[in-house]
Amino acid sequence: MNRTVKSMENKYRIPSLDLVEDVFTEYDSPGEGKVVRQLVEEIRSKKYYIPELDLIMVNDDDEVIGYAMFSRFHIQGKYEDELLILTPVAVKTELQRQHISKELLEYGFEKARKMGYSAILVEGDPKNYNPRGFVTSADFGIVAGPDVHLPRVEYLMIKELEAGALDHMEGVVDYSFYDALCGS
Repeated sequence: MNRTVKSMENKYRIPSLDLVEDVFTEYDSPGEGKVVRQLVEEIRSKKYYIPELDLIMVNDDDEVIGYAMFSRFHIQGKYEDELLILTPVAVKTELQRQHISKELLEYGFEKARKMGYSAILVEGDPKNYNPRGFVTSADFGIVAGPDVHLPRVEYLMIKELEAGALDHMEGVVDYSFYDALCGS
């Protein structure tokens, strides 16, 4: 099976939302699937959205089998032109563990680097992200705020795209500007 990574095109917008909702519903719950779908729709509608970094992977039949979204992010109003957040990442359940997310992420890292971004924040299981170069963000003074509920501090991670990028970044991560994550 051939697979191709590409930036979002209009014809893939709904299929990518369906994939995200299905994957998070299967992994967690129908409620989580809906929240993550709403988050993608919300990011796409705001100034944080970067169409070139809204990535999909399609198979030979032009079916969306993987998804990753990198969008601009700020910490306490700073770093918006340097920092991205990676959320969500989704791979069709029956195709997981076939390096689809790895290919999507590596493509995204390179594209983001070329666009001038210097670091990427992600929340998730360290075993999924440490192999891609992510490290615990708290080690660099970037910590979860009181409304960011993590199983452990290591679940908030960051990756430098440019050496030394984290030397000047610090602060408290807050998701309150995302309505989908605040129950609004």
